[in-house]
Amino acid sequence: MTLPVAILAGGLATRLQPVIEQIPKALIDVAGKPFIVRQLELLRRHGLKRAVLCVGHLGEMVRDAVRDGSQWGMDISVVSDGLSLLGTGGAVRNARHLLGDQFFVLYGDTYLDCDYATIERAFLASGKLGLMTVLHNNNQWDRSNVFFQEGKIYLYDKQNAVPEMQHIDYGLGAFSARVFDAYPANEVIDLAEVYQELLRRHELAGFEVLQRFYEIGSPAGLEETRRYFMDRERTE
Repeated sequence: MTLPVAILAGGLATRLQPVIEQIPKALIDVAGKPFIVRQLELLRRHGLKRAVLCVGHLGEMVRDAVRDGSQWGMDISVVSDGLSLLGTGGAVRNARHLLGDQFFVLYGDTYLDCDYATIERAFLASGKLGLMTVLHNNNQWDRSNVFFQEGKIYLYDKQNAVPEMQHIDYGLGAFSARVFDAYPANEVIDLAEVYQELLRRHELAGFEVLQRFYEIGSPAGLEETRRYFMDRERTE
């Protein structure tokens, strides 16, 4: 595994109030461990060794919790948006100098137990500037927002659904740094807009993942994720 990963852990998590008034979402307890620890343990198990955490709200608490990552055998840096949140794409642009020429991007509230090595190989083999992982969702876990067919993404739109959308943005992407170099520094950028621009330019590869995701971005998702870990650890 060669690609580093940017973890987007700077959102305000308004749906989780008042849980996150005193701690950032990344440090919410999930069956006995902070969620960011769950994520980092997963990434290390899949061979990832370098992570850059993009933080905002109470980000200094995340920095204190993860330190340099050596406790997981990883190399971790923490970058703050500063006084104003830069959006999911802007946070990546802000961390660009630490990520190298190609990297993964992962949402900080999702647990994605997928084959990162195979996804990396697919991205590098595609020759595209970006790759989006998708899951056949059919509106089961959240509203489907991707029209994906025979290995190709035809449409991605989080606001305007059409019947052809049977897949969902899984939450893991891979990018060439050149994608973000094209945007001005310190500008608010939505990662969805970055994906859509790549799609318009025919520079977005697609990769279908078969394992479902877990998330802590909503109270229901948080409770389901806690149950998942409790059930899993009872059987280990």
